[in-house]
Order: sequence, then C-alpha cells, then structure tokens
Amino acid sequence: MFRRMKEDIQCIFEQDPAARSTFEVVLTYSGLHAVWAHRVAHALYKKNFLFLARFISQVSRFFTGIEIHPGATIGRRLFIDHGMGIVIGETCEIGDDVTLYQGVTLGGTGKEKGKRHPTLGNNVLVASGAKVLGSITIGENSKIGAGSVVLIDVPADSTVVGIPGKVVVSNGVRVKDKLDHQNLPDPVAETCNRLEEEIALLRRRIEELEEREKTDEYSNL
Repeated sequence: MFRRMKEDIQCIFEQDPAARSTFEVVLTYSGLHAVWAHRVAHALYKKNFLFLARFISQVSRFFTGIEIHPGATIGRRLFIDHGMGIVIGETCEIGDDVTLYQGVTLGGTGKEKGKRHPTLGNNVLVASGAKVLGSITIGENSKIGAGSVVLIDVPADSTVVGIPGKVVVSNGVRVKDKLDHQNLPDPVAETCNRLEEEIALLRRRIEELEEREKTDEYSNL
C-alpha cells in the first residue's frame, strides 16, 4: 500500500512542474486525495459494503470536487490535474498512466444496464471539459481534446477533437486538421447561424407574398 502511495506522489512530481515538495503534494493535491479515497471505497465495494463505499466516495466528492463511483476500476499512476468537476462512472475502466483534467466526464448515455461507461487504455490523456460517454474504448496513447464529446471507439495512438469527437491524428499521421483547442466546432453557433438563414428566407418569402397581394389588388381595380 505504501509503495503505491509513494508511486502516486512520484507521478505528480513527474507530471506537474508546480509540485515543489512531498509535504505540499500530500496535503494540497485534491486529485491525489480523490484517488486514495477511491481505493478505500473500491475495496469496500468489492466486499459488498455498498453503502459504506458510496458514503466514502461522497465525502471525497464533497472535499475534492471529484466524483468517482466506488465501482470504477482505476489503474496505477492516475494523474488528476485541477480535478474540479470530474465525474467517473460506475463501470469505467481506466488503465495505467492516464491523465484527466478538470471538468472531464466519463459517463453513460442513458439508463442502459451492464457495462455503460467507457474504458480508457494506458497513457490516455483527456483534456479539460471533454465528455467520453457510453460503453466505448479509448485506445492506448490516445488524446482527447478539450471540450470534445466522444461517443464512438477511438483507435490507439489517436488524437480526437470536436463535437461529436473525430479522429484528426492517427499513428502520428494527420487525418484532418491539427489539434487546436481554440477552434473546436461550436454546435450552438452553427445552429444559430442556420436559424438566422431560415428566418431571412422566410422574411423574403413573406415580402414576395405581400408584393403579389398588392399587385392582385391593383389589377382588380
């Protein structure tokens, strides 16, 4: 147990240049606290102490802002950076050396039973605000861009961006545009633009009908 805890602390030093001392990391890193609390909750969950496991996970959520269901399976050296708002579902499976940033959701898509949350392979990075939903698999060494919504399987060694998420780099080869967190698709803006075009079309049609009505009135005089 202590070897795993030491490994978790060392992982933070390797991943976060802001980490200055072991004392600071142990006392102030909420991501580390959430992982440690989950290990206790998960052990109780496997022994069928379901209420106690869920209670510990909710206490951890209250203090860290990170919600990890006690049923989730998490590998070694999970690094949660600025983890506020992270949600990890019950049937999630997370490999080793995975990195999650703030606002990430590893959730389901509805009320389906059984395996309903994603599986993340080793060395996966999920950037801020990304949503990975459903019983899908994110292959090893893949990266999910900030704000993306991923609903389908992602091959290993890929980079995914957009809503819905699309592979833009695979095995180091660009498939589409390069990863650009500042220029991800905006479905709200696209919908507004489409509505404005339809409104303009309707206005032109109304004007044409009004002109035709006036012409008919003059012709009847």
